[in-house]
Amino acid sequence: MKTKTLIMDEKAIQRATTRISHEIIENNKGITDVIIIGIKTRGIPLANRIANKIKDIEGQEVQVETLDITLYRDDLSEIDEKPVVSIDKLKCDITNKIVVLVDDVLYTGRTVRAALDAIVDNGRPKKVQLAVLIDRGHRELPIRPDYIGKNVPTSKKEIVSVKFKETDDMDSVLIKEV
Repeated sequence: MKTKTLIMDEKAIQRATTRISHEIIENNKGITDVIIIGIKTRGIPLANRIANKIKDIEGQEVQVETLDITLYRDDLSEIDEKPVVSIDKLKCDITNKIVVLVDDVLYTGRTVRAALDAIVDNGRPKKVQLAVLIDRGHRELPIRPDYIGKNVPTSKKEIVSVKFKETDDMDSVLIKEV
């Protein structure tokens, strides 16, 4: 796979994370009843970064949970028709809470759709919001993020590769060509 272009470096990712964090606080009039849920794999470090930034801003911790969706990833060329969601229960009660679902890249919307099913299986939140670092378009379902780090129009032949220090020893977002 050939790297086509660098679309975000470490500083750009930090700025996007800070902006998303401020928007979450503003749109929810604080962080009371907010729970952040990161989708495995790279939604988890992004969720933790957002929670840490919110703590820096508000002086209060936000509960962070993880959601494991396997056998399907929008950033890979092989796409399974039906995502498999782990049946692990969340550690906290999400009933009547504001859930901010976090993922690195939004593409077709199928991963988010599977995550929504898992969330509803764990309780009935007051509201579910979606935060993504990259929105690359090409939606197949009516899913729209509430918080976006960067909109990046791509072709279906391109892959958006997000790397975080926590999982990849570096922070970057690249567009690669197949």
